Amino acid sequence: MKWYVTLLAGSGLLLSGCLMSREARVESDYSYAGQFRRYRTYEFISGDGINSDTSRLGKAVRDAIRSRLKIQGYRSAAIRRRPDLLVNFRLFEGDMRFRGYAQDDFSKWVKTGYSEDEETPNQDRKGYQPVRLILAEGTLLVTLIDNKTNRAVWNGYASGVSVPPGPQGEIVLRRSVRSIFDQYHVFTEGYLSGQNTANETDE
Repeated sequence: MKWYVTLLAGSGLLLSGCLMSREARVESDYSYAGQFRRYRTYEFISGDGINSDTSRLGKAVRDAIRSRLKIQGYRSAAIRRRPDLLVNFRLFEGDMRFRGYAQDDFSKWVKTGYSEDEETPNQDRKGYQPVRLILAEGTLLVTLIDNKTNRAVWNGYASGVSVPPGPQGEIVLRRSVRSIFDQYHVFTEGYLSGQNTANETDE
């Protein structure tokens, strides 16, 4: 099942969605097909604007993402090596309308070790329950894409992100990245026990 729009994590937000729709929030969502325990390496998708290497704001976001992924055991893909994950991010200005989906807590889902694929029977699929959201006054969206299937497996977003000019804007974005990845409670397999000593080197 292909999907790109943000999925809403946490069914509790459904009850308070109307009241909180204009307030800042940090949330995440995920694909039931994600192989989260198998991912170890990553690389960024290049692009224009904030995604560009020449953008100071883009560099601030990239550096913040690199630092956080390194802490969790992920490594930048070595030259000529295919990364497990592709990382994309985008900063939206103003209010946004998103179609999200109510889901179980991400950490609990990862602990189950369960993952859907094309062979999963329909009666065993979780399914996505849609809900409409309004994200207020600026949203930073980070998407992790499974490079093998070319499908997004995790989205994290912070709304209410107002980026002032100059160095202060970089500080705001770095803090937003940290808040977003607080939602991604996944360490690479064996990393905490010291077993994940991959041969890849950080670039």
